[in-house]
Amino acid sequence: MFKKILIANRGEIALRVIRACKELGISTVAVYSEADANSLHVRFADEAVCIGPPASSKSYLNIPHIISAAEITNAEAIHPGYGFLAENAHFADICNSCGIAFIGPTPEVITLMGDKARAKETMHSAGVPVIPGSDGVVHSVKAAADIAAHIGYPVIIKAVAGGGGRGMRVVRTPQDLANAYNTAMTESQAAFNNPALYLEKYFENPRHIEVQLLGDNHGNVVALGERECSIQRKHQKLIEESPSPAVSAKLRREMSAAAVKGARRVRYNSAGTVEFLLDERGHFYFMEMNTRIQVEHPVTEMVYGLDLVEEQIRMAAGGRLRADLRFWKMRGHAIECRINAEDPSHDFRPCPGTITSFHVPGGFGVRVDTHAYAQYVIPPNYDSLIAKLIVHGTTREEAMTRMQRALDEFVVEGIATTIPLHKKILKEENFRAGRFNTKYIEQTLF
Repeated sequence: MFKKILIANRGEIALRVIRACKELGISTVAVYSEADANSLHVRFADEAVCIGPPASSKSYLNIPHIISAAEITNAEAIHPGYGFLAENAHFADICNSCGIAFIGPTPEVITLMGDKARAKETMHSAGVPVIPGSDGVVHSVKAAADIAAHIGYPVIIKAVAGGGGRGMRVVRTPQDLANAYNTAMTESQAAFNNPALYLEKYFENPRHIEVQLLGDNHGNVVALGERECSIQRKHQKLIEESPSPAVSAKLRREMSAAAVKGARRVRYNSAGTVEFLLDERGHFYFMEMNTRIQVEHPVTEMVYGLDLVEEQIRMAAGGRLRADLRFWKMRGHAIECRINAEDPSHDFRPCPGTITSFHVPGGFGVRVDTHAYAQYVIPPNYDSLIAKLIVHGTTREEAMTRMQRALDEFVVEGIATTIPLHKKILKEENFRAGRFNTKYIEQTLF
């Protein structure tokens, strides 16, 4: 096992990794920008190193500074968390070349799964259902038009290196294709320095379902159920739960088997997630693979009673998956609400600033992952997530009731947050009945 790990991240996920390390008896090193000097991950790590000014490009994305911090503190491994450098194959490769273990999959797997078109080809070759569309990159408007005519409109154009909804355009008619293609290409070039696009069939009312995976360096892979991620806005998730109210035991087995099959094809050896679209007929299709721990991993932890970050660290240190893990079953129901410093009543405008009062809920079956506290100043430089509220119940009904109670107890003053929106969703009849899809926010609440 590692003796010291550097966490190349900030906020709640950095604190989450620090906690897992402490329970494994591992010393920790926090890195921080000048804007994060008073963050809790800095306070609770064993050591802390400032790696630059507030701008991410000069701190949390500054690979030389992070590697230097690891070297001067004698850290044996780096945990990237999520976001920033978590899916950066170049960073993983540099870690390895410097003799520092990267807690994640190999650079080759990150590269393969980060290229959405190649990832789709790989999964198709492994027998995983994929969304009908182009076989790899679409190099021209004419090629896109030919594919769209074959699979039928509507279609969606996506950036090969995309994420977060950027470089993505829905096309409903042949007349709109050229403009959408050129716009997506320009946006993809600007956002990812890669103009390459691919094309897929667009499903009008799908659900977004993902399967949690763990893999080790000995060829073992296990699926740990699914998470329902359909409550989202502009491809950014707001609420996640496990199990999904739309997934039967039979469908769960099929999706899990497909995810494991795909992971084995690429020799996946860490915590990761395969994301699927589930259509209205109950057919599922591979979308992408996230080669990192997910923001919403706590809902899986709650229903399985398993620390995924600890398992991820053990796998990186050469450990084997527990022999009995494939026989573990989900227990009860878990829901996560992302508490963001945003104002939903003003188009989710970010709300950095000072938290004047902060009280987190507690009680049976309630968990809060946060780096915030009273008088904490939320910097304007980073993601607006300030807390994750997770609850567990024996049933979905009980979990929803517990979440409503916990949201009522959650006090954040001085800034606007998404707490009022979550309260509204938890009371809405379609959500409570499990009748929703990825258009829920736009169609039901706005």
